Amino acid sequence: MSESLLQFPDPFEALSRLPALVVGPTYGLILTPDGEVIEYDLPELRKQIREQAFLICNLPVTTRRLGKVQFRALDLLELFAFVRPAEFCLPLALGVARALDLPHSGDSLEEDALVLLQGAQKLFQEVKSSDYAYGQGIGETARQMAEAGWAWGPLILGALDKDIPRGNYAVWDHLPEWEERAPPPPPGIDPVSEKESLARLHDLLGPDAEERRSQQEYAALTATAFDVPENADEPKLVLAEAGTGIGKTLGYIAPASLWAEKNDGTVWLATYTKNLQRQLDQELNRLYPDPKVKNEKVVIRKGRENYLCLLNLQELSHGAAQPQGRILLGLVSRWARYSRDGDMIGGDFPAWLGENFGSGRLAQLTDRRGECVYSACAHYRRCFIERAQRKAKYADLVIANHALVMVQSATRKGDPDLPSRYVFDEGHHLFDAADSAFSAHLTGQEGLELRRWIRGAEESGRRGKGLKGRLEDLISDDDDARQALEQVISAARCLPADGWHNRLIDGAPFGPAEAFLSLTRQQTFARSDGRDQYHSLETPADHFVDGLLDTGAELFAALNNLVHPLKRLSATLLKKLDDEAADLDSSTRARLDSVSRTLTRRADIIAQGWLPMLESLKGEKQEGFVDWFELNRAQGRELDAGMHRHYVDPSQPFVETVLKPAHGVVITSATLRDRVSDSQNPDIEWHAAEVRTGAAHLISTPRRQSLKSPFNYAEQSRIFIVNDMNRRSLDQLAAAYRELMLASGGGALGIFTAISRLRGVHQRLSEPMEQNHIPLYAQHVDPINVSTLIDIFREVENSCLLGTDAVRDGVDVPGNSLRLCIFDKVPWPRPTILHKARRAKFGKQTYDDLITRLRLKQAYGRLIRRASDRGVFIMLDGATPTRLLSAFPEDVVIERIGLADAIRKTRDFLAENTPLPPQDP
Repeated sequence: MSESLLQFPDPFEALSRLPALVVGPTYGLILTPDGEVIEYDLPELRKQIREQAFLICNLPVTTRRLGKVQFRALDLLELFAFVRPAEFCLPLALGVARALDLPHSGDSLEEDALVLLQGAQKLFQEVKSSDYAYGQGIGETARQMAEAGWAWGPLILGALDKDIPRGNYAVWDHLPEWEERAPPPPPGIDPVSEKESLARLHDLLGPDAEERRSQQEYAALTATAFDVPENADEPKLVLAEAGTGIGKTLGYIAPASLWAEKNDGTVWLATYTKNLQRQLDQELNRLYPDPKVKNEKVVIRKGRENYLCLLNLQELSHGAAQPQGRILLGLVSRWARYSRDGDMIGGDFPAWLGENFGSGRLAQLTDRRGECVYSACAHYRRCFIERAQRKAKYADLVIANHALVMVQSATRKGDPDLPSRYVFDEGHHLFDAADSAFSAHLTGQEGLELRRWIRGAEESGRRGKGLKGRLEDLISDDDDARQALEQVISAARCLPADGWHNRLIDGAPFGPAEAFLSLTRQQTFARSDGRDQYHSLETPADHFVDGLLDTGAELFAALNNLVHPLKRLSATLLKKLDDEAADLDSSTRARLDSVSRTLTRRADIIAQGWLPMLESLKGEKQEGFVDWFELNRAQGRELDAGMHRHYVDPSQPFVETVLKPAHGVVITSATLRDRVSDSQNPDIEWHAAEVRTGAAHLISTPRRQSLKSPFNYAEQSRIFIVNDMNRRSLDQLAAAYRELMLASGGGALGIFTAISRLRGVHQRLSEPMEQNHIPLYAQHVDPINVSTLIDIFREVENSCLLGTDAVRDGVDVPGNSLRLCIFDKVPWPRPTILHKARRAKFGKQTYDDLITRLRLKQAYGRLIRRASDRGVFIMLDGATPTRLLSAFPEDVVIERIGLADAIRKTRDFLAENTPLPPQDP
């Protein structure tokens, strides 16, 4: 590093010479420090900025728009993340303005540029302030990052204006330690009455809140799930469909929190999307306004792979050589010191860092391979994951996700610490969550992950301890365990090794697993249409190519030889727990128990998943499952290959592992029932909900009720089906999106059934949207993760967002920011092998219609979120069947019209009158 960098210049003097650069889709501008604004089209801008230094906001977005041009960028987002760690900020100039309380109307690039200059000044003023709240380790970290080439580093050091000690700041030494507590006693069984639930709801809403009869009915309904169960394997189950606007979140929090308090127990509130987890956490501020109390009463739980691993952070910090990696580690270190819970996925971590520095680098900071050494880790007492797990045992409410609940219930069956009371919000996703949780995949990536977990890193430059490194000190005096461990390590050679995929492509597989995968790949190519270079390929696991059955038998034998020592090693560790009960300290006991449980889980993946799959190739098909071979591809690149097995009805294992052991369960959503247009029979309408939630597999009929939304959909919304355009033409499709978005003045959500169509339309929309000053964002195009895109769409009122399934299900945008929803075509289920099997079981065309109606219902539900909203829902598919329209409210106006009429009516309806003042949620 040059000496000039070590002189620590005055940041305010440096900023006085630094111009701001803002780049739009078709043009950009430079704002000089003396206030001159110069606009350029993109070709000219690329020439002007070459080899110069600029203040920017969001490096990935800026460089994507500029293309390959060399310039020196000081990204204000990085400065914000360093100066205000663990604080939320949208990754754009408007986001910085709002976080720093700077003026910004959101209307021009010039405003963006001004925010860059003002924001940098304000952040450095905070650093220099005597009451700066994030000062611990700032100097040492800034020095380390400056030495790695971070452009902001010298300026931070200059702002501190004091001697900075040399040496590394080790954040793991400055985090608070958790302390072990006595196991909690089992919870009581006192029920929650309807009257008690309503009283708690009243307290949550406050005395001045408007009384909503439907919300009170909902709170009384969900209270019945907190009654005392009558029979084993028969929980008090409530299916509660609550239309948008009822206020179901507070409606179920009322009885859930009351039951937890009365019984000294824990209720798990499970969701499907991270957005709702965050929303739930915010709602609980009403129940626990004191942050310290809330910190004790509420815990957010996710899988281990979501949390920062301090050991990984330490090892990477000591070994990082590339400047970008060292800079990222500095920002992560700053965040870790002030994070609420160490959650890197959906928590207070700045998600845009993944786009700036590469998601692969971030993935190395979490425990994605199950390599935890538990109490042998030097950071065990400060571990975010261990802290969250312990807090969850004593919390009143745990906010989790469907997948974690299912995996935990399956892997800890019979554990007395498992919760007995659940609320599953977004219950319409339970079927899909169970489908993922209880499936099995015998693929190259899955096999490689298991091999690395057992054998560790086998190539230079790769990290990974391996099972021996994690167990050696525990079994040094146990010959049986050491022998079993060596057998496991040796037997794991049968699994795919690093480079397996290239060997398959080259036709040179090594070992039984790679030989089997090579032939499944050959069969998949031979039996499917390989002309499509972008999508995954699949073929039935039947009528095999030559040699596949033989390699399958060889792999079966090899995996069988791996399962036995895995189970023996697990049993040996449990025996050690029993034999040495009087001598083992609590941390060693916990470690032995955890490792034994993990060994059993890994063995079960093979014994209960992979071996039966291979056995079925001989012709003995297992009832209730569907098997296939698949070549997984994304954007034309092969990612994985192998054999897959799913339950035809995944609600069956969900019932056995989660519902039956529970005492009380609420399953709720705005879209549980399927309202069939030609029937008024409530049993038929609830049939789909009972099948997809697993209630149909219980003996007793659940308590079920549907509460209508309080909104006047006939007045607040319109539905138009455009019937005069060729939806296969990208030009016509883009023109329709363009004119409809202009008619609404923005605030539009475009939902696509295919990524290629989304990209084609976006390419044609960028310039006209910018010319009309309407910001346009797109999933699969912008280098921004989906949840952040939704946050941006919510905050930038007149913006437009294009996306696929994730935005259809994950958007919660009340108000004027979402006033138009456009579907490119009917969202039929994708015709996969798995869907074919389920279609045959659940009613063929009836099943297709059910899935499609639920998707339409969910998408339409995004549009009207409160009583003051107005919105238009448009389907650009004239072939939309009438039988699907029962997905929408009965009284809403649905018209089949031409595009020109749809544009005119959209403009007129949205301009008809000013939205009413928003109501309290």
